[in-house]
Amino acid sequence: MKQLTFTLLLFCAPFLLTAQAQEANMLYNWNDTSLIVNNWPGGRYNEIWGVSINGHEFGIIGSTEGVHFIDVTDPLNSYEVESAYVQGKVAGANIIHRDYHDYNGYLYTVADEGSSSLQVIDMTQLPDTAIVVYDDDEFFKRAHNIFIDSTAARLYATGGVGVKIISIEEPENPTLLASFPNEDLDIPYAHDLYVRDNIALLNCGQNGLWAVDFTDLEAPQLLGNMTIYEQQGYNHAGWMHETLPYYYLADETHGMDVKVVNVEDYNDMYVVNTFDAEAEAPSSIAHNVLVRGDYLYISYYYDGVQVYDITDPENPVRVYYFDTYAGEDQAGFHGAWGVFPYLTSGNFLVSDMQTGFYLFESIDESITSTGALTVAERKVKVWPQPSGGQLTVELEMENPVETVNLKVFDLHGKCLLEKNAGELQAGVNRLDLNLTQQVANGLYFLHLESETFVATKKIVVQK
Repeated sequence: MKQLTFTLLLFCAPFLLTAQAQEANMLYNWNDTSLIVNNWPGGRYNEIWGVSINGHEFGIIGSTEGVHFIDVTDPLNSYEVESAYVQGKVAGANIIHRDYHDYNGYLYTVADEGSSSLQVIDMTQLPDTAIVVYDDDEFFKRAHNIFIDSTAARLYATGGVGVKIISIEEPENPTLLASFPNEDLDIPYAHDLYVRDNIALLNCGQNGLWAVDFTDLEAPQLLGNMTIYEQQGYNHAGWMHETLPYYYLADETHGMDVKVVNVEDYNDMYVVNTFDAEAEAPSSIAHNVLVRGDYLYISYYYDGVQVYDITDPENPVRVYYFDTYAGEDQAGFHGAWGVFPYLTSGNFLVSDMQTGFYLFESIDESITSTGALTVAERKVKVWPQPSGGQLTVELEMENPVETVNLKVFDLHGKCLLEKNAGELQAGVNRLDLNLTQQVANGLYFLHLESETFVATKKIVVQK
């Protein structure tokens, strides 16, 4: 066992530790502090999306100013593609919500503030550039969310506009197909929705969950609704299991659990189980929910990203987490906004309103990665957390590595320390870190990197 001792000089930042399950391995964080801070809730960022195109993987994050493309093909050398940046129709401190979906090489974007529009961005020339090919408010100025049912080439928009259904068969020439509510279908305000094969599950806020078959737009069928249910709050967002009749529902209400809903019969939908982020704070609150394979990914505001194993779909098991927000839980809304788990590599993305864009290593071993990084190649543990002055980093290596570089970053991405930890042997290696010189309370990122692995862990300092 190899022992290495370093002395680290760290500086102050506020924090709150929520540490359970296994911490996900952060590969990259991007945070442009020059961007405009919005008036509420004091953040720069909103939705996250991603695409795999032209042999590259890109993360897409919205800000108060526009759309930012981050090339994450090589996780160790991720970067913002500045030549692909697209300014929103409206930009500024009043912008809080943006939303994205992609279809056949095009990104569709909306915002829910100001005199905005539907923008269509051609991504086929990435990584060189991204080009706006449509920017118009003919269908709506503002929308809260959009969802694309790719099998039908339909874009659904929700929010104050009602439910708008738009054909994108010609991606650069969207056309309006229908608007609801109307004389054929009376539905309440829809905040968000999930659509599969023309059947939509509508998140209708205080009015619960509604199921509608939009196959025939001239005669849509209300299949059922769930207006009263266990731990009911503001019915905000959800996602279907890939193969089974279960829907995972997040009520955007402080202290409310996430629900597992049986939707085998849309006329008799019911909650079969509830679960949470296992946080101590009563103000814990979920935001957005997505499913890939046997994993459920949730952006959980103050509690960062949470990942659950849904092999047993009725009983999700919390297996991974990463707390992207260091501040205390409050009655408001801060922290992780969105999560995107659909990159080809299996790596997943998270957006935090205050701390920006995050790339995490795949936790799903069923996804074949083309990169050099695999979960099996390294195991990293850091303890105690929080630390009063002494910290141990344990790395279990299957194979020896010649050189390991160690860096410590603050929450703004500033490198405070860089060291060469030298060679690591196969087996268990320990690095003893002495945090005794000018140590203040704070949250920092400890980044370890070699030619064959990368790992980023949190350092929490509390005296």
